[in-house]
Amino acid sequence: MIKIKSSEITLEHIYRSRRKFIASAGTITATSLLLGACGGSSAASVEPNEPLTVSSETDELGDDLTSYEAITTYNNFYEFSTDKEEVAPLSREFRTDPWTVEVGGLVRNPQTFDMDDLRQNFTEEERIYRLRCVEAWSMVIPWQGISLASLLKAVEPTSEAKYVRFETLYDPEQMPGQRNDWYQWPYIEGLRLDEAMHDLTILATGIYGQPLLPQNGAPVRLVVPWKYGFKSIKSIVKIDLVEEMPTSLWMAAAANEYGFYANVNPDVPHPRWSQADERRIGELSRRPTLPFNGYAEEVAALYADMDLTRFF
Repeated sequence: MIKIKSSEITLEHIYRSRRKFIASAGTITATSLLLGACGGSSAASVEPNEPLTVSSETDELGDDLTSYEAITTYNNFYEFSTDKEEVAPLSREFRTDPWTVEVGGLVRNPQTFDMDDLRQNFTEEERIYRLRCVEAWSMVIPWQGISLASLLKAVEPTSEAKYVRFETLYDPEQMPGQRNDWYQWPYIEGLRLDEAMHDLTILATGIYGQPLLPQNGAPVRLVVPWKYGFKSIKSIVKIDLVEEMPTSLWMAAAANEYGFYANVNPDVPHPRWSQADERRIGELSRRPTLPFNGYAEEVAALYADMDLTRFF
């Protein structure tokens, strides 16, 4: 098998001309998992058991895609619930239209984009990525979305910009989990600027060729496949270029357990469990976790001078 780099993108017109028909048939096994963090009209346009289409049935390592049903019914989204199987029903009426994303901070050309702007001004691409949760489970997801680098270039970061800060919608009326004062809402996340500009980093707008559903972070979320899932912030309304490292929601809640970088590292355990292996949703057995979630060739150079046992 020839390994194709994940950064080699399927452009939308090619994707739509050669996509194949597959059915979402997998189901989730009833296995208890560790609790933690992964990270107008509703976006819901399809039922979880509706057949959907993608350009490949595997990722670049030959791993099968996780079923659409599993991806859309087993969700970490604490703004709605800490119970993964409650998120989908609780978010069903979540309003994602109209929606805007404000992009500013240390930039020369601040802009506010609605979803039509994002789709019309930036090329939508398919990216099949592994998602590794800090709770030691994983999925393989066929995302569609836009390169974050292309959006950041459009707003022209200044030389003072060192980090990118992301913010989720704060709306306790729609998001009942935000009424819980255990966490410092709204959800905040951040990346170093070079991480944000990396070819693998995207703003996802869909899965399996369909718009994101609310439980998956509709209408737009971050996807950084070499980091634990909680870095991939959902339902984004604001992106700021900043000089200082942002304090994320999970850093504020438990800095000793959830660091800023959160790179997938099987050699660095979570304080309460090992990260050496994982359970792929839809499978019964466990598999070894790969450094940087299998994307080391593409991203390890970003951290060449860092002690990754210290900078979790």
